Amino acid sequence: MTSQTTTHTSHPQSSRPTRWRCRAAYLAALSLSLATAASGLAATPAWAAGGYQIAATIPVAGDPAGIALSPCGGRAYATDAGGDVSVINTRTNHVTATIGVGYFPIGIAVSPNGAHAYVANTFSGNVSVISTATNQVTDSIGVTGRPAGVAVSPHGNIAYVTNALTGRVQVVNTTNDHIARSIDVGGSPVGVAFSPDGTRAYVAGGAGGVSVINTATNQVTATINAGPSPYWVAVSPNGARAYVSNLSGSVGVINTTTNQVIASIGTGLFAYGVAVSPDGTHVYVTGNSDNDLSVIDTATNQVVATVPGLPGAFGVTVSPDSRHIYVTNQGNGTVSVITSP
Repeated sequence: MTSQTTTHTSHPQSSRPTRWRCRAAYLAALSLSLATAASGLAATPAWAAGGYQIAATIPVAGDPAGIALSPCGGRAYATDAGGDVSVINTRTNHVTATIGVGYFPIGIAVSPNGAHAYVANTFSGNVSVISTATNQVTDSIGVTGRPAGVAVSPHGNIAYVTNALTGRVQVVNTTNDHIARSIDVGGSPVGVAFSPDGTRAYVAGGAGGVSVINTATNQVTATINAGPSPYWVAVSPNGARAYVSNLSGSVGVINTTTNQVIASIGTGLFAYGVAVSPDGTHVYVTGNSDNDLSVIDTATNQVVATVPGLPGAFGVTVSPDSRHIYVTNQGNGTVSVITSP
């Protein structure tokens, strides 16, 4: 595990600088794309399925699990069970830094303004706070039990951390990195995601399946059985649907207005990761046992493509333009970059 330096700093959240960082990232990406096209060095996709192509495979530290992107999509952050986070430049598909965190990190989330990444270290019982400007750990937040998943609210003022051992969700004030309160959801919660407006949070693995939390009151307002062994959860960009991956090999689709399950979609066995494309048209689900990625059309709730060749596929995230899907592969210590049609 890479050594780390930890200092405590308060960090008020602001989304204003993000627009300028995204604009700069876009111009840099455009410049690189034009240079690559002019030199004739465009990468040849390694495999194609239904128009989905494995465009690159990036070696990362150890045994990768969770993955998250910066708001502009210029960097990807992949956790490694050995205790590191690999920072990937998504324009070059190279690892630019390796950051030591706690032991067995799984979940990772980046703040809406892109300034910090939060890492749930399961066996260390803490959450590492990383400054994305310096790639240094600036704080360590102690939590009770075994933190697994983490999500930052759209406003950036709070983070929810699931605890698979205690059956609770701990609420972190991101201004001072203190635990503000604890919410009992029961069961063994892992995945957590906020609605786009930040008024609700969905927790997979709570008692009874999926817990719906009112973020204003920090109270559980509904419990939804979205399938056996729920693990991860993602919410559509318009907030109308929540998608829950089940280790049994399915995805439950929840109507967030009624809190009813409206579909169950078969996928690869041990469906760990789930992510919705920012344009809302597709859902991507990793099949850890089947070494693949299922692509679901959100209009039909049908699997329209399956991308194989992803050994031990675990975490998944999608670029802001919906054109690239990033998958962590536990079987060979890599991150696959998949392009959409």
